[in-house]
Amino acid sequence: MSRWLGRRYIARTQKKGFDLSNMSFLPDSALLPLKRDGLDPVDELRRVRESEPVSEIPLPFGMKAWLVTGYDEAKAVLGAADAFSNDFTNLIGTAGATDEQNPGGLGFADPPVHTRLRGLLTPEFTMRRLNRLTPRINEIVNEQLDSMANKSGPVDLMQDFALPIPSLTICELLGVSYEDRDDFQRLSTARFDLFGGATASLGAISESLSYLLEIVKKQREEPGDGLLGMIVKEHGDEVSDRELAGLADGVLTGGLETTASMLALGAIVLLRDQEHFQRIHDDDKAINPFVEELLRYLTVVQVAFPRFARHEVEVGGVTIGKGDIVVVSLSGANRHASVGADAESFDPSRKTSPHLAFGWGVHRCIGAELGRMELRAAYPALVRRFPKLRLATDPDELTYRKVSIVYGVDTLPVLLD
Repeated sequence: MSRWLGRRYIARTQKKGFDLSNMSFLPDSALLPLKRDGLDPVDELRRVRESEPVSEIPLPFGMKAWLVTGYDEAKAVLGAADAFSNDFTNLIGTAGATDEQNPGGLGFADPPVHTRLRGLLTPEFTMRRLNRLTPRINEIVNEQLDSMANKSGPVDLMQDFALPIPSLTICELLGVSYEDRDDFQRLSTARFDLFGGATASLGAISESLSYLLEIVKKQREEPGDGLLGMIVKEHGDEVSDRELAGLADGVLTGGLETTASMLALGAIVLLRDQEHFQRIHDDDKAINPFVEELLRYLTVVQVAFPRFARHEVEVGGVTIGKGDIVVVSLSGANRHASVGADAESFDPSRKTSPHLAFGWGVHRCIGAELGRMELRAAYPALVRRFPKLRLATDPDELTYRKVSIVYGVDTLPVLLD
């Protein structure tokens, strides 16, 4: 099963050319919220935010869409589940989406379905439950550092550090085999990469769900102590296999690719500024504000799930019509002056308003604290184990993702001593 999925993924990502279901038919300006210059959103996004915090996205075929880049306007949209719908059915018939490709889970569901499903997950994401993972997270981090130390020459921090830590943590959380980690990584990465088109992304979602349904069936037969097993034990009759696979898919995609990207891009921030590197090395208290500012500054999830206006609604003085698509630029909103002075710069000492890196409102990421736990454990351990850590290539030669909902770097070669 896992080998078949791997082959399908590789064939899909290596396929050349485009069709009408991919992103290439969109005007270049429509991809604006997914563009960056290194770690920073492109300057054009700032100009749009300052002139039109709610601006129309030019789309073909008579589709009406809006880009929200202002901080207050973003919160207004994300916090209004009664005015904006996340339901996947809004996408059916658009960009080749079908009902079978509905990933389920929390991201593409509206209340009351969303409320019921979130209620199943919430107990597993309380600090009391998450704290039980702390020793294992520390073990995972140290195991990766040990593995890196045994290698000679440049080490790929993405493959040897950033990806394995959240991958193994998710395996631990869900209660699935470590042998599944490679498939987790591939399927998580594929869905966020829009360079190959919407069809490829939706295909990756379908493959992920098929794969996770097999895992769910095994958990039904023999529930383990992980998240899936606990839900089966406590709510077995209340949740279908498809719903449980959708929840697992949400945990996988929300907690793997995002944290991996944060770990890699955050390491670049550390390596480009020796002052930050040394502070994390020397001061235990420095890690919390560093991580929080890093989440805001990087905002690796560049846009929120698309919203569809349930009825005519006004946001930031702009009238959005019923059925219009609304795309919230999280990276744009997190660079707004509302979050703190000189928001375009990285400053862990700043006093800020709450950032939107995890979203806002009822759809705010349920695994936010787990992600924070991993980042807080990983960075200090990395710089203390390798105090002479440095890039093995010119920073300008790093290859970042071109058009991806979750921003990241392909490889991160470093020297350890």
